[in-house]
Formats: sequence, C-alpha cells, structure tokens
Amino acid sequence: MHPDRIGPYHIEKKIGAGGMGNVYLGRHETTGEEAAIKVLPASLAREEGFVLRFNREIEALRKLKHPNIVALFDSGVDGETYFYAMEYVAGETLTNRIRQQKRIPWREAVDYAIQICGALKAAHDAGVIHRDLKPSNLMLAPDGQIKLTDFGVAQVFASTRLTITGGVIGTAEYMSPEQSQGQRANKRSDLYSLGAVLYVMLTGRPPFTGSTTVEIMQKQRFGRFDRAKMYIPDLPSWLDDLVSNLLEKDPDLRPPDAYVLSRKLQEVVAKVDLSQKDERATVVEGHVRLEDTTPSGHLIDAGVGATFMRDLVRDELVRQQTPTGVQSFFNNTWVLAGLLAVVITTIAWFSLGRKMTPDEQFQAGAELMQRAPGQDWLLARDRYFLPLMQADPEQWKEDVQPYLDEIEAFELESSLTPPRTRGKVRQLRSEPERMLALVRADWERGDYAAADRRLTALSNVLDGHETDKALRTVVESWQAALRDQQGTSPDRRAYVESLVTQAESIQHADPAAARRIAAGVIELYAHDATVDDLVTRARQISDATAKSAP
Repeated sequence: MHPDRIGPYHIEKKIGAGGMGNVYLGRHETTGEEAAIKVLPASLAREEGFVLRFNREIEALRKLKHPNIVALFDSGVDGETYFYAMEYVAGETLTNRIRQQKRIPWREAVDYAIQICGALKAAHDAGVIHRDLKPSNLMLAPDGQIKLTDFGVAQVFASTRLTITGGVIGTAEYMSPEQSQGQRANKRSDLYSLGAVLYVMLTGRPPFTGSTTVEIMQKQRFGRFDRAKMYIPDLPSWLDDLVSNLLEKDPDLRPPDAYVLSRKLQEVVAKVDLSQKDERATVVEGHVRLEDTTPSGHLIDAGVGATFMRDLVRDELVRQQTPTGVQSFFNNTWVLAGLLAVVITTIAWFSLGRKMTPDEQFQAGAELMQRAPGQDWLLARDRYFLPLMQADPEQWKEDVQPYLDEIEAFELESSLTPPRTRGKVRQLRSEPERMLALVRADWERGDYAAADRRLTALSNVLDGHETDKALRTVVESWQAALRDQQGTSPDRRAYVESLVTQAESIQHADPAAARRIAAGVIELYAHDATVDDLVTRARQISDATAKSAP
C-alpha cells in the first residue's frame, strides 16, 4: 500500500523504489501538476547532521536549471518523513534500456553522453557534484532526451556512520577510485562515473564487476578493465581511447571538465563522418588502395586514381600536335600511364616492405604501455619488446626489461582476480601464487590482519629472488593497498580503544574481568599494526592484573 497523500501532493501510484526510499507519482493539490515524489525513510531524520545536510543540498539543487536535469519542484517534511518533489519524466531509466537492448549503438551512446555532459557542466558551474552518476539515475524521455536525476543525493546521506541496508553510499560499479578510498568527490569523479556509464552502454557490462562490493571497489582502485573495443571490434578507436581516458585511476589524467569532454565526444563523431566521407570519395574516384601490413592495420592510398588518369587522357586529346624527341616521348598518354604504375609500385614497396627500425619498435611498444593495462600491453610485449630482446638483449635489456616486469606483474595480478572463472578453480602456477590467492580470500572476508601477516611473510620469502620480481611487485602493491584499507577503518580502532578503556577502568575493582578483556584484545588484534599501541596497553593490563590474581 502506498500513502494517499504526502505534503501537498495526492499520491496516485508507486513508480520506483531503492535503498534511499520510495518514489511515487503525485499530483499537486492546487496546481494539478504531476511530480515524482521521493520519500526518504523516517529513520534517516534521526541520523546526526541529516536535516542540516538535507536542507543545504536541497537549496543547492533548487538553483539547477537545465534541459537535461530533472527539475526540483518542492521539498518538505510530513510528520517524520522527509520528501522532495521532482519533475516527472514519462519514460524509462537507462538501466531498463540497456537491459532490453544489451548494447546501445555507439552513436546513440555518444549522443546520450553529450547530453549528460551538458547536465554535469551546469551542475559543476553551480558548485554541485552529483557523486552517484549511474544508469538508474538517468531517465530517457520518449523524444530521446536524457535527464539526470538525484543530483547531490549522495551528499545528503554522507556521514561516517550512515550506511544503507548494510552497504555503502553510491554504487560500486560506477564509483571513482578516489571515492572508493573515502576521498572527497569532485567534478572529475563525476566524469569517471560517466566513463563507466558510457562503457556499459557500449558493451552491456560495467568496466568492473565482482561478487561483493568490497571486491568491486578494490578493482576500481587497482584493477584493469578490458578496453571496450575488445567487445565491440568495430567501435571507433577514437571513442575507445576516450572511454579509457575517462576511466584513468589518476583524476588528473582524465578530461578537465564536462565541457571539454563534450567537445571531444563531438570530435569523435566528426572524425568518423569525415573518414567515411573520404572512403566514399575514394570509391567514387576509383583510387587504388593497398592494405598496410603494419600493426596499425590502416589503409594507405597507393596512387592518385582515376581522376588523374582522366585528366591525362583529356589533355592528350587536346594536344593533337605531336612533338618530337623527349617531349614527344613524355607527352604520350600510355607512357605516362606506365610511369604512374611504376610510381604506385615504388610507393607500395616502400610502404609495405620497409621494416620498422629497432628504435621505432621500442617507441611503438612504449606508446602502447601508456594506455590502460590490458591487451595493448600484451601486444607491446609480443610484437615489439620480445623481438627486441631476442635480436639484441645486451642493447635493449635496460630499457625493455622494466616494461616486461610490469606486464608480467599485471598478468599475475589479473590471473588472481577473481580466483574462480566460470565455476572452475583456476590452476595456480606456483606456491607463492597459492599464498596470494589465500591473501585475496582473507582480504575479501575482512580479515586484514591475516592478509597482512601472509603478505609480510611472503615478502620476506621473496626478498632477494630476482626470478620472482613480478610476484614481489604484486606483493608490494597489495601491501600498500591493504594498509590504506586498514587506515580507513576508524570503527575498528574506536572499538578496540573502547575495550581497552573499559578494562583499564575495572582492573582494580574486577581484575579477573579486566584480564579477560585484555586477553581477548591481544588474541584478536596482536597482529594488526594499526592498533599496536592499544594492544600494548592491553598487555600492560594483563600483566598488572596477573600480579593481583588470587
């Protein structure tokens, strides 16, 4: 059952639901205007700072006026229930469209992305960050217009204690790496989320998936996604590169703002249209085209084509005089046609037959390594770096080996995430890999202390083994990530500190109970580096109460 009335709105039906509340179709009692009424759970009003955040964000959202942003009409409180009324869009969510179509044609996806850029620019110019951009927050009107909703709602729910149904604020599949680390979101965080939305429109799947929220968030921070072109081979390379650029881990490497991104998206369409126009013109003009066998797979124009030949014939017909000697020889159409054939052959020979120099091979591989880790890295290794090492290892080892080590570490880490594929247990290649898989299992179930112990021990074992460089790289990366994860868990420290404080307060009145608490803290947290000082205090309590024990 839905409520009959919320504030000044008569409720007609329920049109949506989620972790942050239900959405109803309502009609204003005075104006008769339709509106989508979002009702927030009553329990939220009791959260510290919620009302202040709610009012602050609502005031900011009132200022947003843009064709691609769902307008905010009204807000208020009905009893203990907070609500706000938005423009009602008679359409479907982008989530539903993707579910029905599986994949959205790239031109349509780019059009939607350009519209979203307009919405983001208007919001960012007003100082408002969305923070939770995802397909379910994008409404598609029947006329093809896309509208972004729930602007700023994530900030309304943001507090150190608040979670919704045991989860996190935001959606892990579309959350930027910096947000997954608990850092403050900015406009480039929204652009990362837009990159993930564009990726799922094109491929039918988010760039990162996993069985748990923690796993997905870890992949957002450290994982490598498959480029969209791997799933859509005919996707324009310009668009594939731009999506990968949006999904950079480092915010500074993404486009600077929504306006620049919008222009880049428009340039992709223009480049594709221009290249197709040139191809059509080439067919009409009858140009001879030879396929390049270089890794880029581009086509090269190997001649000047029928237009040039037509002009030669026309000129020959105009010149009826027959000069003598050399001039007569070169003024003959068939001689010129033969020379043209020689030119075509020469161009083709130079273009197709010339091999890349070693320096060019290294540069080509290095350029591929600048892209997001994935198939491009493997291509750089197999096509460029390994041939260089085989041809002249002494000359190229110093420059190439660091890249090979980086690729090997990427392959190893990818093979461990996740440890199961299509229901079959992946066969691990070595005992250290098995230990890394155990670390991953400890990490995913939240046993950070156990994971840290395994990593530290594995690091000591691998220390000094040159052949295990890739393993050491992965271990060091995971150690840094794990310590960041432990460092962002204030609840653990607060809990342990409360136990130690309790034991200290009763150690004289009830030494046996204080000793039991201290012993529990030592047993549970002795290997957790983030609470070393608290464990030391627990040991002191244990020693002190042991002396007074009967």
